[in-house]
Amino acid sequence: MKRGFLPDHDPLERLPSPFTAWEDAAVELPKLLAGDHLREILTSLPPFSVDLLASDREIERAMVLLSYFGHAYVWGQGEPAQRLPAVLAVPWHRVAGLLGRPPVLSYASYALQNWRRIRPDGPIAMGNLALVQNFLGGLDEEWFILIHVDIEARAVPGLAALLPAQEAAERDDLPTVRRCLEEVISSLQGMCATLDRMVERCDPYIYFHRVRPYIHGWLDHPAMPHGLVYEGVIEYGGVPRKFRGETGAQSGIIPALDGALGIEHAVDPLRHYLMDLRQYMPPAHRAFVETVEQGSSIRQFIIRSGSPALREAYNECVRLVQRFRTTHLEYAGRYVHKQSLRSAANPNEIGTGGTPFMIYLRKHKEETAKYLL
Repeated sequence: MKRGFLPDHDPLERLPSPFTAWEDAAVELPKLLAGDHLREILTSLPPFSVDLLASDREIERAMVLLSYFGHAYVWGQGEPAQRLPAVLAVPWHRVAGLLGRPPVLSYASYALQNWRRIRPDGPIAMGNLALVQNFLGGLDEEWFILIHVDIEARAVPGLAALLPAQEAAERDDLPTVRRCLEEVISSLQGMCATLDRMVERCDPYIYFHRVRPYIHGWLDHPAMPHGLVYEGVIEYGGVPRKFRGETGAQSGIIPALDGALGIEHAVDPLRHYLMDLRQYMPPAHRAFVETVEQGSSIRQFIIRSGSPALREAYNECVRLVQRFRTTHLEYAGRYVHKQSLRSAANPNEIGTGGTPFMIYLRKHKEETAKYLL
């Protein structure tokens, strides 16, 4: 895994000339969201020629554009729209189908495919990253999303060590298992250090009122009880569709680590939710997580080995996953749960993925702790 779940090549920043009107509107999106004519202008865009997309990078860029426009149309002008016009809905549905994901803004388009390096020869790391696409723009939005990109970059060595660790466990290779767990520890330490930096330049009030409103979906959302009608999408037949909003839980990192470490969640609505989120991941990411889950049990190998060093390395991995989840829970309380509710379109009791997030995140944390050896 050269770059983990980040794309092998830096995301495309702009589609070619046939899509100029769409790219120009993307540049103007923060201004349109500040005005009164957003929906009118988006509806007047020329047809989006999906057949002219010539590469995977262009398809991913198209998904970013259409996802941002779709969510801006629904959430960006007064009461949420219950219907999405065909000029947006039809190409969004087609492009999403090409990528194996639903036509809704997901983590892959919000973060994984939405960054550029300020110095192209520099690292994929905070200080050398900028967003390609924004909703309103501003430091807090940039920082919030780019923190996730940095976390993905720091996760790379740890993710790359998971399958080798399982293979080594299968052949009773203690030294290799330990080296792999040390890579996981190092990655998790870096991930936690980056997550700790969220507070530096992303203010809770600004996040809740200026960043979060646009990333909600239309499944289990009080302002969208019937879902969204995708006009012109023949496959949907005019029937509203319900999809979850963007959430970092759509990243494959923690599910892959859970799978490798043998951390399991009880069979309850939370587990169903976690499994449901996988349809929003790129298919290759979903396949990697499933491959790890089906691999040899590192946990059982360590128990059988009786090695104190291996046991401690494993426990440190579990402690760091718990620490990551603990910080996430603290942020959820500070950045969302404690914020003042102003609109049913941006509830502080329901996560952007459509769940009672405080209950679920606390349960994640508690279940993780039970797997210490």
